[in-house]
Amino acid sequence: MTVDPSALNAARRAADLAALADGEPVDAIVIGGGITGAGIALDAASRGLRVALVEKHDLAFGTSRWSSKLVHGGLRYLATGNVGIARRSAIERGILMSRNAPHLVHAMPQLVPLLPSMSRGSRALVRAGFLAGDVLRALAGTPSSVLPRSRRVSARRVVSMVPAVRRDGLDGGLLAYDGQLIDDARLVTAVARTAAQHGARILTYVAASEATGTSVRLTDRRTGESFDVSARAVINASGVWAGEIDSSLRLRPSRGTHLVFDAAAFGNPTAALTIPIPGELNRFVFAMPEQLGRVYLGLTDEAAPGPIPDVPEPSQREVAFLLDTVNTALGTALGAGDVIGAYAGLRPLIDTGGAGFEGRTADVSREHAVVEAPSGVISVIGGKLTEYRYMAEDVVDHAVSLRGLRAGKCRTRNLPLIGASANPGPGGGSGAGLPASLVARYGAEAANVVAAATGERPTEPVADGIDVTGAEFEYAVTHECALDVSDIVDRRTRIGLVPRDRERVVAVARAYLER
Repeated sequence: MTVDPSALNAARRAADLAALADGEPVDAIVIGGGITGAGIALDAASRGLRVALVEKHDLAFGTSRWSSKLVHGGLRYLATGNVGIARRSAIERGILMSRNAPHLVHAMPQLVPLLPSMSRGSRALVRAGFLAGDVLRALAGTPSSVLPRSRRVSARRVVSMVPAVRRDGLDGGLLAYDGQLIDDARLVTAVARTAAQHGARILTYVAASEATGTSVRLTDRRTGESFDVSARAVINASGVWAGEIDSSLRLRPSRGTHLVFDAAAFGNPTAALTIPIPGELNRFVFAMPEQLGRVYLGLTDEAAPGPIPDVPEPSQREVAFLLDTVNTALGTALGAGDVIGAYAGLRPLIDTGGAGFEGRTADVSREHAVVEAPSGVISVIGGKLTEYRYMAEDVVDHAVSLRGLRAGKCRTRNLPLIGASANPGPGGGSGAGLPASLVARYGAEAANVVAAATGERPTEPVADGIDVTGAEFEYAVTHECALDVSDIVDRRTRIGLVPRDRERVVAVARAYLER
């Protein structure tokens, strides 16, 4: 049987922990299993460095699973004069869509309905912004075959794409395209497993403490056992929790909230209904069609001072804001009773010390920074999901320079993630005849998911009306290091975003863990 070097599971975790405890040499310890930490692990491992990533919870436990599932092209930042981050975002979006993960990131139509409430000036501003987005796409080298050009469409087309749209006075719409992830947590898992392919040790439920520039204390949260590990570089990529590793860091978290609806509430749309927020420059509320027959409505940008919770909660104010805003563009108003789930995430914004928590977090830069603490720990703070690869390259470059590490040049610009057609994993085959939803989540690896299953009916849904298969639950355990029910239900799949669906599959997930 061919061994899959990307497979993460309890047995591999135990072996990797034992190797570290026995003093195996390590070039870099990465603290944090979100998209940034996973990206750093992949960048470093693919350069030939000996890497271990530790995460106190599960992969994508924090901010990385609470995003809008968008790979933004940077249009918003161009509107605020930040040309650098806008250009980088467009470039990184193109890299993801064309090279790294074309199986996970696809073009998402964004539709702005032209309703009577929208002034001529606002229409002109949105149109100009969409045209600027076309220029950004072209400058980034992303072909229109990957991301189509923006254009104006008829009222009939608007209704066909978003049937729930308000029709009184509808004067067509403005249509543009951006990148959309099938799922943000799935991207993190794919990056982490690709890092494992290149030799990285990926260790979930391992907490880091007492970090210095060359050592860290690790505690296995499943057994309580602790030991010290030496490394030539210790990298803190723990996002909004970065201050727990380096108390000198100053972060200013902001909360972004989304509501979850059954797609039928929006007429099963094929485009993201995009509503400009009155009085804001290039800020929108999006109602985005997603996997599992859902629509996610977001996004807020609220200051979130105080202690950092493991799982942030939406506020009633944010829920009301999202509903009020989207209802301006709907024929039939939605209410709290239509909301079947909700989630909130915290952005790890850099506190520049300017306006404190009195200023708007929407105005705080999304730039990242790489800083070295007096202890020698190298931290990366700030940034955004779209630029995770660029951020990782920057961090590893700093670590190589600061610590004199012997490493090759960055390879990730052209490195396909597991599941891309150029990286299907051992025994990759055609997805023909498999459920479309499974192929959408696993790409070229979909055949492996089914082939690795041991059940009699691996492609059957785990529950009626939920298009996640038993094979995917099993693969989460055998290949994606799912160690408990929440790992399977809340992160490897996103069934848990709807509490009533979660309840239906918990016992099924537990059964796969107990095999």
